[in-house]
Amino acid sequence: MPRTTPTLSRRPWPAVLVFGLLLGCAREAPPVDAPRVDPTMMAAPQVDVVELSVAEAQAGMAAGRFSSADLVDAYLARIAAIDDAGPTLNAVIALNPSARADAGRLDAERAAGVVRGPLHGIPVLVKDNIDVAGLPTTAGSLALANHVPKDDAFLVARLREAGAVILGKTNLSEWANFRSTNSISGWSSAGGQTRNPYVLDRNACGSSSGTGAAIAASLATVGVGTETNGSILCPAAVNGLVGLKPTVGLVSRDGIVPISISQDTAGPMARSIADAAALMQALAAIDPADPAGPAAEGRVADDFSADLATASLAGKRIGVLRQAMGRHAGLDAATETSLDALRAAGAELVDVEMGTWGQWGGHELEVLLYEFKDGVNRYLADGAPIGSLEALIAWNEANADRTQPWFGQELLLRAQAKGPLTESTYLEARATARRLAGDEGVLALLGTQRLDALLAPTTGPAWPIDPVLGDHFISAGYGAAAVAGTPSLTVPIGDVHGLPVGLSLLGAPYAEAELLALGAAIERAVAPGRRPPAFAPSLQP
Repeated sequence: MPRTTPTLSRRPWPAVLVFGLLLGCAREAPPVDAPRVDPTMMAAPQVDVVELSVAEAQAGMAAGRFSSADLVDAYLARIAAIDDAGPTLNAVIALNPSARADAGRLDAERAAGVVRGPLHGIPVLVKDNIDVAGLPTTAGSLALANHVPKDDAFLVARLREAGAVILGKTNLSEWANFRSTNSISGWSSAGGQTRNPYVLDRNACGSSSGTGAAIAASLATVGVGTETNGSILCPAAVNGLVGLKPTVGLVSRDGIVPISISQDTAGPMARSIADAAALMQALAAIDPADPAGPAAEGRVADDFSADLATASLAGKRIGVLRQAMGRHAGLDAATETSLDALRAAGAELVDVEMGTWGQWGGHELEVLLYEFKDGVNRYLADGAPIGSLEALIAWNEANADRTQPWFGQELLLRAQAKGPLTESTYLEARATARRLAGDEGVLALLGTQRLDALLAPTTGPAWPIDPVLGDHFISAGYGAAAVAGTPSLTVPIGDVHGLPVGLSLLGAPYAEAELLALGAAIERAVAPGRRPPAFAPSLQP
């Protein structure tokens, strides 16, 4: 149901917006007119939420050791202590002032014998390009600081129906990292710079950086990110998390600020495979209004958690994409150690080569430029304070001191120059990108090599935050699945100098349950693949 505009927000909105921290240098904040959450006014937390799993939270609530309201209080206190103060992660951009009341209603349902499912009473953070009624949806942009949707996104309504408590919203790379070719992942004009909880001067990767940092630091039980190409898998990997990018259309895109109707999706980010599967159970549903939704009819798993406990690597045939290796010695060493563990657990690993590797890149960018213009114009025209991409570009230029202190808006300008989606240039680029990454890429290898999945290191270790030169990506093993629209999953496999790294699994369309089962077996084979963050200020030799 629609909610009223909140009187509490973690980052006060227009005229009272805190610009955030970048590389530890505080920007001058305007006068604060709206109240902040005061941790001294909250009840003392009754539960230790650090690394608390969905199952552990459910067991504690079922046994009466704590309530959903207690969980909300504990997470709010931790956000105040770690995100606002202490390490100052800057991961959470807004808090839901109704969270505790929502938790209380769910506690009353539990007391009456009604438990909706595994997410009943579980606090969840969602990325701030996803509509939550009554909370601003900014996509990280100051231009949308006054944009308060009246309705929940389809997936948020699903979360509420499942009994989840929407705790708040997370920072992101502005416009989901589709603004500039020289951007800084995790930075937005609305939220400032998100920092990696493992090493604070390192990047949390984009664009779901806030969700990645927040869930790694136990600021909520689980979180929702979105991805066009890598924006779930990369922040999950560098923050020591599990991240699942579903088949496009399996999770509705309704109410999500778009980049690409061909590639966009939301998905779970969690500290374990089991938690990701529990969240995926609520997110996956057919939305007839989503152009890719009806294709999932009859292909949504009944229970994404069903095979996790018994999952085995024995007899599984997995193709290793070594084309994603050879760019960082530490990452390669961690990958090889994990591959040895998978072989010891019974997996058959086969080196494979994708003949079209990387050839889709230029075609993909052409598709994204066209689709961003079309999609963002549709989204902005539906009640946003800035009504079009053209108006957004002009607003950014008029407010360049606040919106463009480090990098520009080259991608927005290139997108604005594109025509409609009926142009042959767009149609040909879309068909070519999907063919190279899908039919002749992921799908070809899975079929001809009789593979259960493809495997590659997800990405390199987190790089230092660099406002001058921007991001320093060194590798990505997930791109083919992103362009093909097929599912991918990253699983933590340890660290390089204290910086988490992960392995990606790429699977066939709608094979999310199978990938999660493989992920559970990998999780056991490489344990401990994940360690809690240490909030180190920097790396020292």
